[in-house]
Amino acid sequence: MDIASEIAKEHSKRTTLKVADYVGVNANRFKVLVEVFLGGPYRISQRASWPLTICVERHPHLIKPHLSKLLKFLEKPNIHDGVKRNLLRLLQFIEIPKRYHSTLINLCFDYLQDKNEPVAIKVFAMSTFATLTADYPDLQRELRIVLEDQLPYGSPGFRSRAMKVLKLIERS
Repeated sequence: MDIASEIAKEHSKRTTLKVADYVGVNANRFKVLVEVFLGGPYRISQRASWPLTICVERHPHLIKPHLSKLLKFLEKPNIHDGVKRNLLRLLQFIEIPKRYHSTLINLCFDYLQDKNEPVAIKVFAMSTFATLTADYPDLQRELRIVLEDQLPYGSPGFRSRAMKVLKLIERS
């Protein structure tokens, strides 16, 4: 299968699952999917982000050699919301090495504070931030302040996740 061609055909669950099933546990095919994702244009990156997320959810070890490139991509300005959302979502399924913590914490903090970010991006940023800050009590306090500040104005999805994260922080 030509992954790039398949993704370019249409954006559907059927195509997404077809690509994810084809990649399976094969590291070379996963590398091709990452290259398609990083290569763009944004519409292709958006479409590739969904099977990428599914592959990482199924086989988290596949992402390790590509994590640095993906985080650098996440730092780019003006990336599509769907790409940000799916990259942040897939980070929930992996253990993030400490060397990436500061970069990712800063990104997640910025996403949470940006009033123009969609709720889904904020929710996944919140979860990733909370997971990363388990070893950093000072950052947990900052996260608590940000969440409590936004809680009264947040959407139902934001409030639901924020309450779960706040309970998690309390237990730490």
